[in-house]
Amino acid sequence: VDGGYRQHLVEHAATLDIDMHIVRRDSTTRGFTVLPRRWTVERTPGWLVNHRRLARDYEAHPHRSEAMIYLAMINLMTRRLTAESTPTWRGT
Repeated sequence: VDGGYRQHLVEHAATLDIDMHIVRRDSTTRGFTVLPRRWTVERTPGWLVNHRRLARDYEAHPHRSEAMIYLAMINLMTRRLTAESTPTWRGT
């Protein structure tokens, strides 16, 4: 996790048997630097937004939104397993 998390959250995660480590930025460097493994969680919402129905809040009930997230992730995984290219709206 990034530095915004406090020590009590790390301790609470430990009580739930979750390993949570705070990745701190080196104070001597200036500008942008890549922090290790922090981007792993941050990329998932980016994948989900590529599905039009999840880009906006169209659903009236949370269980429908949950179902659409499952469908989007199933679509993403099957495309990766079959090595099919993902269509994109960015190239048009």
